[in-house]
Amino acid sequence: MSFSIPLQPIILAMATMETRKTTNILLLILVIPVVFYLLKVLDFIFIPLIAAMFITLLFLPLMRWFKRKNIHKGFAIAAVVAIIFGVLKLAGELISLSSAEILSADNSFFEQAELKINDLIITLEGFFGVKRGPDENVMSYYFPNGGSLENFGSTFKSLQSALSTTLMTIFFVILLLVESINFEKIMNRAIFKHRHASVKTFAKIEKDIIKFVKVKFIVSLLTGIGFTLACFAFDVSFPIFWGLFAFLINFVQFIGSVISVVLLSVFALVELDTTGTLAFFVVVITGVQAVFGGIMEPVLMGRTFSVNVITVLVMLMLWGFIWGIPGLIMSIPITVFLRIIFDQFPETEFISKLMAGPGSKES
Repeated sequence: MSFSIPLQPIILAMATMETRKTTNILLLILVIPVVFYLLKVLDFIFIPLIAAMFITLLFLPLMRWFKRKNIHKGFAIAAVVAIIFGVLKLAGELISLSSAEILSADNSFFEQAELKINDLIITLEGFFGVKRGPDENVMSYYFPNGGSLENFGSTFKSLQSALSTTLMTIFFVILLLVESINFEKIMNRAIFKHRHASVKTFAKIEKDIIKFVKVKFIVSLLTGIGFTLACFAFDVSFPIFWGLFAFLINFVQFIGSVISVVLLSVFALVELDTTGTLAFFVVVITGVQAVFGGIMEPVLMGRTFSVNVITVLVMLMLWGFIWGIPGLIMSIPITVFLRIIFDQFPETEFISKLMAGPGSKES
């Protein structure tokens, strides 16, 4: 007796599955741009929310310590808020100190700086073939609205936006710490279906993000101190300002270190007349960046969540375009977060491997 298997239902089922797969891919292609558009339009909500998530991760070990000591959650939250405002107060004092340092400079310095900058711009104009009339001032030619009230209004709006973002971030931090917004539960329901997987992944995210922020803070602090000492040693003006600037800009991966070295080197042209002295100063500050950023940072980071250079640059451009400066600062923690998530699923594990650096560990 022979049995025949009907092939038509099987073929129809396979065709249906293939059609569904194609439909899902097309929907994903359509949804991704919409998601990025919403992230850009609603940046006033998402920037403080994402920043608060990373800040909360830093304070979770402290909150657990308070809990083990049977300290009331209200007191623990108050302690965290006090620490945050203490950090903001210290940052304000450093900014005030660097501003006072700049304002205390005499007029002769600014006149000398203008002359040197004019000479540099004229040299660059000759190199690029830019034609500017002999009676046209450099600042008025390149910055026609440099002293307008419109620019002042723009600066005021930027400060207002920064203050609003800071306050919203603190508000979201408090909500996350009191578990009004439970990130682990949201991740469990939205991404994972098993609590064990979500707990394990959340623990890895917390560990890696904390390690990244700690190492980045230490490296940036040492870089800022190195820049300040170099400015003192070579008698370059505003050493506190340049140290603070190097510390802050160093949180932008790769690009920040280049910007700090280039800007300080250009600024040093004003005061360091001797070519050899200027070259040695540039070598010193470049060496500071190379030692702390190029040697010390990779050693301290280890190979736990290394990301290749191409991925870093792409993510910097992407989040910088969407959220500006906050996006540049948060791009690497977001990349670390996404890579850990991608690594948990067989369907997206290849993306995690593409993002990984050459010496990274396999999960």
